[in-house]
Formats: sequence, structure tokens, C-alpha cells
Amino acid sequence: MYSAEINRMRPACLLILIDHSSSMGSPWADTGTSMAEQLALAVNRLLGNAVLLCSKGDNRVYDYFEIGVIGYGTGVSPALHGSDAGHIVLPISQLAEHPKRVDQVTRKIPDGAGGIIEATLPIPVWVDPVSNGWTPMVAALETAERVVADWCARHQTSFPPIVINVTDGESTDGDPRPAADRVRSVKTADGAVLLFNVHLAAGPRQAVSFPSSPAGLPASNADVMFEMSSVLPGNLAEAAAALGYHIEPGSRGFLYNADATTMIEFLDIGTRAVTPNGLRELTDGTDDDMR
Repeated sequence: MYSAEINRMRPACLLILIDHSSSMGSPWADTGTSMAEQLALAVNRLLGNAVLLCSKGDNRVYDYFEIGVIGYGTGVSPALHGSDAGHIVLPISQLAEHPKRVDQVTRKIPDGAGGIIEATLPIPVWVDPVSNGWTPMVAALETAERVVADWCARHQTSFPPIVINVTDGESTDGDPRPAADRVRSVKTADGAVLLFNVHLAAGPRQAVSFPSSPAGLPASNADVMFEMSSVLPGNLAEAAAALGYHIEPGSRGFLYNADATTMIEFLDIGTRAVTPNGLRELTDGTDDDMR
């Protein structure tokens, strides 16, 4: 289980649920920006990295991934540029060809001679920060269930979808656990859908990463989100351990009071896990468009 090779006939699916509630506009620790802004940056970085991972170096992007982003605040709706209610999940090549815009960002980079220089880099943007409304997490998970059920029906031999829910608070439309159970009950032949949760914190608080038990979690809604989260399968546990996290048997895909760096690493774990040795079609020297 959770071992299907990713290729163009068997793509992987990543679905990200983003809390768009008003509280996401709060400043995030010492980042100088809001949680909504940092989350948008992290998601755009993830999408950009996925495009590069699926590229062969000649401007061709192959559809090894299908990706969707759902925002929930004043309502529940597709948040990825180019998507709509009928097409929430898009092939990675479509993202590569049609970003919402390309921002020019100044960053410090190595100059190749031991020094650092400032360079202006183009950064594609597909998702913008939003902070408005409540936290209808149940409705977001119900939408996610429909999306992954449809996707799995069409990709029964693929690695099952990874759903990542990122929020800074409690659900405002009821207990999200039954809806989360239904998301995790959807399957491909390779395993059940993986649902991971990230709780963000505006201020410095105790952080918990990949717990194997709810014991010691600091708040009641932390218990709820722990119960919602899937146990890490072997390859994802290895990916998390490789980043330096303490992983135990039964560790779940859950971060509580995550900071910006941890959130970025968490979002990357899914693509690291399903492509541990790269994408074979791009690394074995073949160029067979029928594979």
C-alpha cells in the first residue's frame, strides 16, 4: 500500500484546504506579515517546486501531479487560479502555463564564488492571501470528499490523494470529524486518502509536530484535529524523519501551533514522499509520451 509509482498514466493528487477566515489576517509571529500572506507564499512555493519537479529542462511540463486548492471563509470555493467549481483539481501543466501573474522578488543568492548577491527572480503566483469570514471547515471537507471521490474513481491504480487542511482555529459549522472520516474512507487500490492538518498560531506557543497520541496537546480543538489526521504511512514517515522530525509508530500528519518554516516543510513532505527518487520517466533517459 502507498507504493504506486507516479507516472503520466498514474498521476498523484494533492488537494489543499486553506482557511480564509478573518483571523488569518493576524500578524504571524516575527515574520512581518500575516498568516494569510505567509500561507499564500508557502502554497505558491509548493506549486512552483511541483512544476520544476515535473519539468525535463526543455520547457515541457509533464502531468505527474494534479493539484487543487479550496478556500473556506465567507463560503467554500476554488482558490487556485484557473480552477472553477467544475474543475477544482488541475493538471500541473495547466498551472505551469497559466499562473495568475509573475511577481518580481529580490532575494539574496550565492554568487558561485563564496559571496552573496541580490538578484531579482520571477515568482509565479497562483494563490493570493484572503482573510474574510468564518471557518466553515465541515463544508470544506465535504467539498474535498466529493473532489477526491471523483478523482479516485478515475485513477484507481494511482497513489491516493493527499489532502492538507491548514487553519488557525476551530470549525464554525459543526464538528468536522465525521466529514474528515468520510474523506479518509475514500480509496484507490493503493490505499485510503491521506488527510493531514496544520494548525497555525499567531503568537509564540508550544508547538507539536507529528504526535502519535493526543496526550499533552494544549487545547480541545487540538484533540479534534489530531483525530481527523491520518497516520503517516511508511514513506511519508521517512520523509518527515529525513527533515529531522521525531517520528514514532502511529505518528499522524498533524502540526499544532506550527511556525512558518515548519508549515513550508510540511507542505513539501507530500511531494517528497511520493517521488523519493525523482520521477523515473524524467530520470531514466526515456522520452516516451505514451508512458
